[in-house]
Parts: sequence; structure tokens; C-alpha cells
Amino acid sequence: MSISKERPSQMAKAESRRRMSSLPEAAEQFGVSVKTLRRYISAGRITGYRFGPRMLRVDLDELDALLLPLAAGGVTK
Repeated sequence: MSISKERPSQMAKAESRRRMSSLPEAAEQFGVSVKTLRRYISAGRITGYRFGPRMLRVDLDELDALLLPLAAGGVTK
């Protein structure tokens, strides 16, 4: 059994880390266009994070949450 030597505040920081990615990288990973990701941000489906005047990032965990499993026959649960 492994016992963590991290303090509770350090553990909370590690658990709250976001997996950030640029729009082109995220679009390629999820098989969608950058334009689709921009539409999702605009519609409030995902959150866009701006770093400086031009750099825009998305949280890959938010995109993962949008994925819906399909039941046999292609009908969502």
C-alpha cells in the first residue's frame, strides 16, 4: 500500500490541473475543425481560456466530457 507524502493542499492542486491544448491541437485530437471548437466556445458548450491577446486554449477534459457512448445500433443512452 502506497502512502502519499503530499500535503492536502498539494494534492488538491494536482487534482485540479487542467489538460490545456491549443485549438488546432485539440481539433486534430478530436477529429473536428477549429471552427467547430470556436462555435462550441461561443455557444458556451466548452470554456475557452485566453493567455494574452492572441493565445486561446481549451481544456481537453471538457472535450472528453462531450463524448457520448453509443449503444448497439447507434442510439445514445
